[in-house]
Amino acid sequence: MSLTRKAPAPAASWQPAVPARVRPARPAGGRNRTPRWRRRDMLAGYVLIAPQMLGFAAFVLGPLVAVVHYSFTEYNNLTGKITFTGGDNYRALLEDPLAVEVAQNTALFSAGLVPFNICLALLLAVLLDQGLRGTVIFRAVFFSPTVVSIIAWTILWFFLLSKDGGVNLMLRTLGIDGPNWLRESGTAMFSVVLVQVLKGVGINMVLFLAALQAVPTELREAATVDGARAWTVFRKITLPMISPTILLTAIVTVIGSLQVFGQILVLTRGGPGNSTTVLAYYIYQQAFKFFELGYASALAVVLFIAVLILTAVQWWLRKKWVFHEQ
Repeated sequence: MSLTRKAPAPAASWQPAVPARVRPARPAGGRNRTPRWRRRDMLAGYVLIAPQMLGFAAFVLGPLVAVVHYSFTEYNNLTGKITFTGGDNYRALLEDPLAVEVAQNTALFSAGLVPFNICLALLLAVLLDQGLRGTVIFRAVFFSPTVVSIIAWTILWFFLLSKDGGVNLMLRTLGIDGPNWLRESGTAMFSVVLVQVLKGVGINMVLFLAALQAVPTELREAATVDGARAWTVFRKITLPMISPTILLTAIVTVIGSLQVFGQILVLTRGGPGNSTTVLAYYIYQQAFKFFELGYASALAVVLFIAVLILTAVQWWLRKKWVFHEQ
């Protein structure tokens, strides 16, 4: 009997076993349950933001809803009597002859404050960006008013701008007889705008300085090598690069200009006459001097709508002049 030797079978190529994809079992409801660790993280997040949300509801949303409600009522805060009057407060606002003058004063104040503040802050930031000697002291001088109490700052300027105050004493040494800055209609609004500009220019200066220092120096150097002048470099390169910061400062400054109150109360009390009575101070007068809380609430609603519209307009116009938005 012959024995034949069989050739060994060829070895099969080894391949790792690929486990079949197992889908997680779904609960009876048909939806995947959120893992326990994710639920803990979500709960921790809600707990952390709860104080902020409660504060917003109590001090922003709640008063806003209350003001809108009171604007449709006649509310005498001496007696506490509330009577629903519908749109009577808004009709009275349209018929109020002083409301037109107040709106004009508010527009004049904003038109003087916003460009003056932004241009001065940008100029100071450009000077600080040059790296000259004494920039630390220079920066501290213009930024320090922002941390001073608004009432203390305004009282100081009240004495400086009075008839025999420090400003007129300095002018007399130059042979100039200065006016009574806060008691003459031609200078009262200018004085209030000046005081507010000097109070708030420091924060905008710091924002502009941070934006200028973030502009790549290579762009400026390349433009200078190509023969561009300093003004051309600033207009064509620097301004477009810092345009988002300009938008931010413009929005914040416009909102602040419409809400000015403390300076008017301390410096002029709306006078002489009504030449410096702006909308925020007029709301204060109606609510706490004439006790017309319903009418004051209607004015506050109008102020809120004005701020909202101006902010929306600036945000829409940013598409035409703001570049390099993040």
